Amino acid sequence: MEIRVYYEDTDCGGVVYYANYLRYFERARTQYLEERGILVTDLIEQGTQFLVVHAELDYRSPARYAEILTIDTRLTQTGRSSLTFAHIIRERTSGRIVVEGSAKLVTVDLQGRVKRLEPRLLEALKDSPRRAP
Repeated sequence: MEIRVYYEDTDCGGVVYYANYLRYFERARTQYLEERGILVTDLIEQGTQFLVVHAELDYRSPARYAEILTIDTRLTQTGRSSLTFAHIIRERTSGRIVVEGSAKLVTVDLQGRVKRLEPRLLEALKDSPRRAP
């Protein structure tokens, strides 16, 4: 996935504001799911949501206004009710690593109670990416 750094993403020095990387991770996870035929809106209609319970980021080098960033996302761990994703953000032209991180999500029902991952969801996550809907 690619993201262009806009002025609104930066601090007064033209560097991406640190918290925006969490937003970029979220976008990349959503795309990761969509590429496997999993739409967040469908999950919610079926009574399942994801909540981030842990996130880690290691800042390696600053990203700046107008750069294009690439985000590599992979699923690194599944539990009974959790998924852990790893993310690497690079500057597209140089390949320089900007941020590395991970996020652990739990599945919950619409009332916020933890629930097991459904087998069909786990099966879809095992599938290789396909074209997003």
